[in-house]
Amino acid sequence: MKRYVAGAGSMMLLMTAGLFLWIGANSQEVVIPDAPPPPEPMEPEGLPEADQTAPTLGPPPPTPPKAYKASREERRFNRYDRNRDEVITRLELMSSRTKVFKALDKDGNNLLTFEEWAVATSDRFAGADADENGQLTRSEFRSTRPKRTASRCKC
Repeated sequence: MKRYVAGAGSMMLLMTAGLFLWIGANSQEVVIPDAPPPPEPMEPEGLPEADQTAPTLGPPPPTPPKAYKASREERRFNRYDRNRDEVITRLELMSSRTKVFKALDKDGNNLLTFEEWAVATSDRFAGADADENGQLTRSEFRSTRPKRTASRCKC
């Protein structure tokens, strides 16, 4: 019971103190200083005028150099050539693709040059081009898709 009486008494004291602070803050007048006058507008000096003999146009900007655009086969080759030494090693070509690598490496030195890569893809194109007109139709292109293997469950 003493706690409740003590708590109520301390609440009354806090409320009384808050009331006195509120009344005291309201009775004080806060003086807001006047704003400084705006700066006087300055007269513009005017734009500079060119001499009558000045050229109207400057020299044209330099043209940027043309960037080399790699062919599709070069981009595919570069995807496998990780260290950019212009040869694809067996480690660079994924280990799951060793049969493909051995088939592409014609000289058997475990290095695949761009020429070996290009010959293999050119031969693949020629094999898919059934009518030998230098163009692949949709049905001819479909024949270049890798053969699907039956997936085995490793349960």
